[in-house]
Amino acid sequence: MPQVNSPERIGGWTRFVTARPRLALLAALVITALAVLAGSGVADRMGSGGWESPNAESTYTTNVLEREFPASQPNLLLLLDSGDASVDDPAVAAEAARLTERLAGEKGITGVGSYWQSKAPALRAEDGREALIAARIEGDEKAVGEVLDRIAPTYRGAHGPVDVTVGGPVAVRHEMQTIIQDDLLRAEMIALPVTLVLLVMVFGSAIAALLPLGVGIVAILGTNAVLRGITEFTDVSVFAQNLTTALGLGLAIDYALFIVRRFREELAAGAEVRAAVGTTLRTAGRTVLFSALTVAVSLAAMLVFPQYFLRSFAYAGIAVVLLAAAAALILLPAALMLLGPRVNSLDLRRLLRRGRAEPSAATESGKGWSRFAALVMRRAPLFAVVTSVGLVLLGLPFLGVKFGTADDRQLPASAESRVVQQHIRDGFPGSPGGGLEVLAEGAATPAQYAEYRSRIAALPGALRVDGPVVEGSSAYFSVLPEGEPAGERSQRLVKDLRAAPAPFDTSVTGTAAVLVDSKTAIADRLPWAVGIIGVVTLLLVFLLTGSVLIPLQAVVLNALSLTAMFGAVVWVFQDGHLSGLLAFTSTGDIETTLPVLMFCVAFGLSMDYGVFLLSRIKEEYDRTGDHEHSVTFGLRHTGGLITAAAVILAVVMVAIGTSRVTNTKMLGLGIALAVLMDAMVVRSLLVPSVMKLMGRATWWAPAPLRAFHRRFGLSEGEPGQPAATEIPEPADERDRITSGV
Repeated sequence: MPQVNSPERIGGWTRFVTARPRLALLAALVITALAVLAGSGVADRMGSGGWESPNAESTYTTNVLEREFPASQPNLLLLLDSGDASVDDPAVAAEAARLTERLAGEKGITGVGSYWQSKAPALRAEDGREALIAARIEGDEKAVGEVLDRIAPTYRGAHGPVDVTVGGPVAVRHEMQTIIQDDLLRAEMIALPVTLVLLVMVFGSAIAALLPLGVGIVAILGTNAVLRGITEFTDVSVFAQNLTTALGLGLAIDYALFIVRRFREELAAGAEVRAAVGTTLRTAGRTVLFSALTVAVSLAAMLVFPQYFLRSFAYAGIAVVLLAAAAALILLPAALMLLGPRVNSLDLRRLLRRGRAEPSAATESGKGWSRFAALVMRRAPLFAVVTSVGLVLLGLPFLGVKFGTADDRQLPASAESRVVQQHIRDGFPGSPGGGLEVLAEGAATPAQYAEYRSRIAALPGALRVDGPVVEGSSAYFSVLPEGEPAGERSQRLVKDLRAAPAPFDTSVTGTAAVLVDSKTAIADRLPWAVGIIGVVTLLLVFLLTGSVLIPLQAVVLNALSLTAMFGAVVWVFQDGHLSGLLAFTSTGDIETTLPVLMFCVAFGLSMDYGVFLLSRIKEEYDRTGDHEHSVTFGLRHTGGLITAAAVILAVVMVAIGTSRVTNTKMLGLGIALAVLMDAMVVRSLLVPSVMKLMGRATWWAPAPLRAFHRRFGLSEGEPGQPAATEIPEPADERDRITSGV
């Protein structure tokens, strides 16, 4: 065993935490307390939109219409239900006029109109019992939310002969934001105790089980402070908080499992506490840092997209990954220095083993993984082919994916704003709020406007054209498309409207136009995101292994691990299978940005587990030069670790997936499935079988790259030096120290 406790061989942060562990913990406690203060109220400053591209034609058009023609862009709807009477009844009309006048006088409200003023058929239900008052709340998302909170209680409920419910896009977004915050709190209440129980089962020690929770809490609180600061400069989506909680707990547990496992191995090998911490940081600590970089790079790829929904997950993800790694590399070693062998105290599993001999989990589980690895490699062609084909088949439903846009149907059926939209969807002609607006800029004559209106009315899919509404040298036309507001026919109509010749400048917005522009923005930037992830992953894995083939293998196998997730997303959430069991409404499509988000997150987590396994294989290969033995060694020492970490992270993601908002449910359950498939199928079956088939060629690299790796590469251990001593069999007293992980 090499000496690792000398100042020359222990890094700067290692010297700090081993020499002054109490000071390190105190500093972490003070920083965490400051983070709590800095991050307070972060959710109130977040938005619930961000799916549109800020530089798109539809965004420009919407902004101009909001400024010049606020009545064309209503975001607040009051649904008036007259019961058994007609909405044209004089008493109903009088009360509606009073409410309309009152709403027009509210501060922050503009563009107020109603069926009773315009007699527009689109604002009256076909059965004549319901009608709408439409208005626009001005300002950014925070200001809009404040106005809605102030006025909604005043208008909601019974008013003489009518009953009023509040809806519209702002109500949908506001209710979604509130539900997400409530659901996140509930998810934390579910995940924390379940995670603690699982950690006790894995570690075999209540003391050790509390360590990763502490690391996770520090990472989550720190990330909230970072997000609070970012909201001062740009928009941040409230959905990003879900990722903060999931990754904060999940990665903290991953890193803590890996570090504590290595620390226990060093204690079992006879090292004293300071030396064990030093070796742990020099080996497992490097791997944790390396893993954090790979995950952060995958999440950072979302910064190339213009939608702030995706960028928000990059902000949250990068912050929580780096903070989890920092806490694991500073807080955790300091705690281990103070605890020493007491890290194994309070083994609650002994209560379940009374009257039976105490087994060595480390030895027995290790032997099981050794036998399993040997079986997989003996039948390597069979396992490689069957597993690969199976994963591809699971992903086939994704070939039928249909991209759409998020709407009120993400909310639970009982949500007030969804009830309003559903009444409009089912009972009103056309779909108020689902039409297209064409902005015309530049001086024009009435004849030119009339000719252009006739031209766009003749386009396929245009059900009705209203307008123009003229203001100075600008005007707008409202076009009601056939079919769903964001359906394929509506999207084709957007393209036809943009291509239609006109004697003035035209631009188009509306639900379908926003979707078309969002799909275009993602398609334009997706190659860059995939390229960044691919290139940086190849480089980082090469630096870890020194091999040219292993990085290629890692990218391909990681991609395969995501097929089940993408197939399930389409089969369940688009096609509606299990919608009753999971309590959501299928809209027949998938929100455009979600597959990108899920790919970046799941790919990063797959690399996290891949780095853990490859680092131990590489360490043993450097020590022995025996390829097959190294693969067996790596799986033996990380198989149980990766599986336990994946199960715990899946529990956290499933807790997130209990959300009542469909997109959050899809995110949580989809990533939980990807994590489990990666740990239990790809790392356990595909990696060892493929490495067996590749043989010693696995480690090939041309001479110049070998020299580059010798100078700049990173790995656990050092060439020619032994790794942590193999735990002897049968179990002796040292094995008991390592029981649990």
